[in-house]
Amino acid sequence: MGLTIIAQLTRVFRQYGYEGATLARLSEATGLGKASLYHHFPKGKEEMAAVVLKSMSDRQEASIIEALRNSGEPVDRIRVMTTNVDKLYSGGKQSCLLAVLALGEAKNLFHNKIQNAFNVWIDTLVQVLMEAGIERSQAQQRAEDAMLANSGFSYTSSKFR
Repeated sequence: MGLTIIAQLTRVFRQYGYEGATLARLSEATGLGKASLYHHFPKGKEEMAAVVLKSMSDRQEASIIEALRNSGEPVDRIRVMTTNVDKLYSGGKQSCLLAVLALGEAKNLFHNKIQNAFNVWIDTLVQVLMEAGIERSQAQQRAEDAMLANSGFSYTSSKFR
């Protein structure tokens, strides 16, 4: 399965959410008939969303988490992270896929994976902020605030609302 198919599926899920990502829309976006979609994704839309979520998590790890874990000054790593977030969401033109899939029916399907993705990002950012001399509780609050600002939904350190 090609990256183009995953990119097309990602666009549909970002735009319409899980419930609105109908097989007709997914088929139209990928150029694959419904039978071909089921050939690639035997478990249907849930499997498609899981592949899209995995792809986004991999991209987050490669462009955001790794930027924070690199060596260098904390402020520089945060700048790189911010630049990469901007690229990942096309300067704010694309919605946060993790936030979109944390709503409605998809919330129950993907809650743990989404929460883990946000927790890794927050925990990594907290470590960088602490390296910059910010006290742990304040670093935690700042990291969570950054996630709220970037994702567009309510997150608390242990669960989604």
